[in-house]
Amino acid sequence: MSDQPVHQPFESAETADAPVVTAPDGAEVRPLLVLDGLGSLAVFELAPGQVTHAVSHATVQELWQVTAGHGELWRRQHGREEVHRLAPGTAVSIPLGTAFQFRADPDTDGPLRITAVTMPPWPGTDTEARPEEGPWKATGR
Repeated sequence: MSDQPVHQPFESAETADAPVVTAPDGAEVRPLLVLDGLGSLAVFELAPGQVTHAVSHATVQELWQVTAGHGELWRRQHGREEVHRLAPGTAVSIPLGTAFQFRADPDTDGPLRITAVTMPPWPGTDTEARPEEGPWKATGR
């Protein structure tokens, strides 16, 4: 067994060129980059007034940073619960198993935009995002 690090190719991505998919919670997602076995990077967007479905993750955890827009994030874990204000520059964690839901303020000029690192990388399975009861009525599907 070698002590040499595993070499992965350099990757680059432009948010504007990334495909748009819908996350299980209803947010618009642009997957950007993946480091095999370690993590993935994506940008999430919610239009003004949109509310995601409440979910928890079965195997991944995330770090988020808000890059545009305003809104709120609800999180619940092990008897603790909070609503945290989201604004550009805000960073939050979504630890493994945390129930969460987020929404974009209705009276803003643009979408709530969040850059997120998912660890390990998003698995793409139907069982990763588990439905939860959240504080707000979800918009959309």
